[in-house]
Amino acid sequence: MKRKLIFLIAFMAILQAASAQIDYTKRLQQGISYTGRTLALSDGSVRYDWTGTYLQTDFTGGSIAIEVSDTKKTYHNLYIDGQLIRRITVEGQKPHRVVLAENLTAQPHRLCLQRVTEGSGGCTTVHGFYLARGGKLQKVAPRKRFIEFYGDSYTCGYGTEAAGPKIHFTYETEDFNHSYACLIARYFDTDYAAIAHSGMGMVRNYGDKKQTSEYTMLDRQGHIFDDFDTLSYDFRAYRPQLVCIQLGTNDFSRNNTPTVDQYCGNYQKFIRNLRKAYGDIPILCILPYSAGAYLQTAFKDLARRMEPDKHVYMAEPMLKVINNPADLGADWHPNTQGQQKIAMKLIPQISNIMGWKLEDKVVK
Repeated sequence: MKRKLIFLIAFMAILQAASAQIDYTKRLQQGISYTGRTLALSDGSVRYDWTGTYLQTDFTGGSIAIEVSDTKKTYHNLYIDGQLIRRITVEGQKPHRVVLAENLTAQPHRLCLQRVTEGSGGCTTVHGFYLARGGKLQKVAPRKRFIEFYGDSYTCGYGTEAAGPKIHFTYETEDFNHSYACLIARYFDTDYAAIAHSGMGMVRNYGDKKQTSEYTMLDRQGHIFDDFDTLSYDFRAYRPQLVCIQLGTNDFSRNNTPTVDQYCGNYQKFIRNLRKAYGDIPILCILPYSAGAYLQTAFKDLARRMEPDKHVYMAEPMLKVINNPADLGADWHPNTQGQQKIAMKLIPQISNIMGWKLEDKVVK
């Protein structure tokens, strides 16, 4: 045991020495592509807080570091060449350097940094990048397909990493990468953006004593940020081929639930906003697996109201698709397995709507 400890200390010392010897040169945002809603600041920094927002670059030189700050404490997944390397904690309002990769081969490597916690956890600012001297950054070309997802905690991946339904939520247990939305995007090899926040509804938020809440997803729909600010978003950063909406669980949560007309009225406004922004693209309206009788009734009325729009689709019900404790994470939300079941229910429907071929691969 003592020899192992000595070896480990020596090995760590070698890594620290190698890190100290790397001659880093600072770069700003040239060569970095961002996917999702972001705000470019006057000093070249980029700010965002929607879950699932990700940056990519192909870098050379073998080593790369990021200069970053956050208003609170958020989590990002780091991928190198498509492989998940580790989860990174971003904490501290002062810009600080985080080494992402060192001592790799000199040829190009693809880096992806994916935010996996929602906006209430904090707002992230990327101030710039550092490369080993002589290294270069190159933007990653966008994929041919793009899906935009609107939702609540189910879409955020709330509690997917928790050990069971009786465990209370912490941001450490949230991982958008295991959300049905990310699973679907990965299956169809699409870029994606998620406009999602736990507890939000179309007209009423979770547990509100009023029938209509003051600040719902209808309001957030038009904002650059989830929780940091209320700046308007102009919808020109990308144009998805498909929009998926899963909202309603919180509208009909406990206390004073809204009327069917209130819910459907706001849903119709939501879709009209999408039509104005993106034109006549397919929109898939998803009835949550946990929908109770009131929400099921409202959804039937919504389907009737949307019949004239031939590019609005109502997803096949997936009630009871999750009814096993093994499918549940924090606070009775779907865990990774539960999210897989939701994705597997929706993938064939999206294939039918979009004409995207089903592939012989695991949904993960």
